[in-house]
Amino acid sequence: MVNKKKKLVVLTGAGISAESGIKTFRDANGLWEGHNVMDVASLEGWHRNKVLVLDFYNQRRRQLHGVKPNFGHIVLAELEKEFDVHIITQNVDNLHEQAGSNKVLHLHGELLKVRSTVDETYILDWNDDLNDGDLDDEGNQLRPHIVWFGEAVPALDEAIAITKTADYLAIIGTSLQVYPAAGLLHYAKSSVPVFYIDPKPVAIYDLQNPLEIIPMIASEGVPLLREKMYNLF
Repeated sequence: MVNKKKKLVVLTGAGISAESGIKTFRDANGLWEGHNVMDVASLEGWHRNKVLVLDFYNQRRRQLHGVKPNFGHIVLAELEKEFDVHIITQNVDNLHEQAGSNKVLHLHGELLKVRSTVDETYILDWNDDLNDGDLDDEGNQLRPHIVWFGEAVPALDEAIAITKTADYLAIIGTSLQVYPAAGLLHYAKSSVPVFYIDPKPVAIYDLQNPLEIIPMIASEGVPLLREKMYNLF
């Protein structure tokens, strides 16, 4: 009889990518790489200045080609040897995939994909710059495959379903301020142990689960999580 692997669901935020050199906007009073977030991460900003938005994400895409996963990403991938690991990330980079993680759900889209401005299901892999005049098969402008402020989160239902099946839950590198992502932990069964890794952890209210806070950056906290997981295993 084959032993079924226990399921570890991991919610990751900007903190884990920051260690690889990808900047977050919440650390800079709402500015993201010098831009007001709403100018580059909202549908209104897109309609106001499409070229600015395209250039902004082109720069982020180029930056992504020059960064590597850190030890936190790598250890999460290694945990797949013993656990059924599902990563639900707010990050739009591909660092989890680069590190070797096989089950990654991106809540807020992906930098290395674009989609039609008319047909949300028309999605393409995209590694280079996206320019004004790059069109889908019907002649509609392509846009970054990013969930902007005010837009629905298409992957949310799948994320909730995954979280409900967790045997263990880890929260890594997130301030738990961005909803609906921040509410996902409340979908785990109340008996599921929760591990929260962040150098500046925030208070978590109304959580019935056993909670262990690991006040460390991801590259230090995830190896400690691995030790704890193996002790539980």
